[in-house]
Amino acid sequence: MKGLLAVLLVLIAALQYRLWVGEGSFADIARLEREIQQQQAENSHLKERNRVLAVEVKELKSGLDSVEERARSDMGMIRRGETYYMIMKETPALPRN
Repeated sequence: MKGLLAVLLVLIAALQYRLWVGEGSFADIARLEREIQQQQAENSHLKERNRVLAVEVKELKSGLDSVEERARSDMGMIRRGETYYMIMKETPALPRN
């Protein structure tokens, strides 16, 4: 009878270990749920980025206005006959010694 009791206690201890510490434990499930939330947040951010990029690609394919805007802002290009004016911000003079 004592042997059976000892075996049952060992079995209960092993099951409790798995419940609290092992794979599939409460802590493991909570960690996995946190990882799922982080991944879902990252996925939604990437979906929004992809949506913006898709709109930009569509605009670049459909019209010259987007291409012209990009050429002006990114490459500093101007049309023939246009005059380019660069307005510089005034920088404060350095004190002289």
